[in-house]
Amino acid sequence: MTRGSQTGVDDPAGWLADIQAQITPEVMSAVDRLNPWTRRVCGYQLGWLDRHGRPDGAPGGKAIRPALALASARAVGGATATATAMPAAVAVELLHTCTLLQDDVMDQDPTRRHRPAAWTVFGPARAILAGDSLLALAFEVLSRSGHPAAAQAANDLAATIDELIEGQSMDLAFEGAESVSLADCVRMSTAKTGSLLACACRLGGLFGGAGEAARDVLARFGRHLGMAYQLRDDLLGIWGDPRQTGKPALVDLRRRKKSLPVAAALAAGNDAADQLGRLYTGTDPLTGDRLARAARLVEEAGGRAWAERAVGEEVAAAGRALTELSRHGAASRLLAALGDFVAGRDR
Repeated sequence: MTRGSQTGVDDPAGWLADIQAQITPEVMSAVDRLNPWTRRVCGYQLGWLDRHGRPDGAPGGKAIRPALALASARAVGGATATATAMPAAVAVELLHTCTLLQDDVMDQDPTRRHRPAAWTVFGPARAILAGDSLLALAFEVLSRSGHPAAAQAANDLAATIDELIEGQSMDLAFEGAESVSLADCVRMSTAKTGSLLACACRLGGLFGGAGEAARDVLARFGRHLGMAYQLRDDLLGIWGDPRQTGKPALVDLRRRKKSLPVAAALAAGNDAADQLGRLYTGTDPLTGDRLARAARLVEEAGGRAWAERAVGEEVAAAGRALTELSRHGAASRLLAALGDFVAGRDR
């Protein structure tokens, strides 16, 4: 490790930075195999290129998903398993990048990581095509790895993609629905976010040599951690600092998005919930004082408190999965440290 402790347990942020440094050239090598048009869009999305195709040092992702894949491999296979599991980590990061490209198009989000979203620079069609290329590339990376579990990994990745599409389809349908239950919102978030973190852990365990039972436990850990991640993301979407998040303030409320805190607030059945419901079913743009009022109503109705409590519950469930994992002979301290770090993030 280049900083922090040798294991990353005492410094998960440092370990994530190390993983980002290790995986970036691997992802770049894979993306370099794409055609020049697609490579330029992907390089911009990943922060390596500017809009003109020139080298850039824009902020990249946090490498949480590839880190989870490598930490899962290490938990079941020891320190040497991290190198073996690198193709799994790269494949997961490529899939994640695909979802970001295409989600920004569908959600019409204008910014990503403190700069214009790729679709606003290259157009929606090219952004969608670039995402499709990354999806195909993820499968190619697994196939080229030569790992005995590559075929099973491809099957697991395909199942995850199907679940991701289900979650995104639900999300799009919810935007036009007058009423959406909290249970449906939880199911949507589990499919959209929990499934990908579950996949990262499962593929890491697979490439690390874990048996099916241990892989299932790893996936359960990842799914609960993914829900904690999504809940934190939804909280930041309303109350986060734009200087940290890289997105405009109150962007989810501005779009009347039924994020988890909003869904919990609308389901509260109190006066603040009723007022919020009238704001959300209205047609006037949520800007200025109306936008600030919506944020206050979510909090007054109890949506913020519910989401913060739910983060703790998901973290606890993830911890129980790690306790079970230890019975399979796995060393899970690094996964636990990463889980605590992810659940407590502010961007």
